[in-house]
Amino acid sequence: QVQLVESGGGLVQPGGSLRLSCAASGSIFSIYAMGWYRQAPGKQRELVAGITSGGSTNYADSVKGRFTISRDNAKNTVYLQMNSLKPEDTAVYYCNAIIKDRTSLRTGDYWGQGTQVTVSS
Repeated sequence: QVQLVESGGGLVQPGGSLRLSCAASGSIFSIYAMGWYRQAPGKQRELVAGITSGGSTNYADSVKGRFTISRDNAKNTVYLQMNSLKPEDTAVYYCNAIIKDRTSLRTGDYWGQGTQVTVSS
């Protein structure tokens, strides 16, 4: 089985920073794209940032210039550095990864459990 475990959420004041981490573990053959999504109360889940296995990135317009996604392939980990946080960034943030299972050789779409980010004074 494959698991994604997120960490780094919390409460921060407007203008502050947080760094989210998501580590994949288990029966991993290879990891393709990884990304971060978020879901605010009453809203649909949306893509925040994505990164390919080769390091190409894409961002939602609302976070461009403030958030940076990166990955450490040796550690099977993806990060989201969030700067200049705004109250509208408040949401549950979910890690996502496309992973080929080492045992079954099937490629699946995996999600973390989510971590709360609250931006408030």
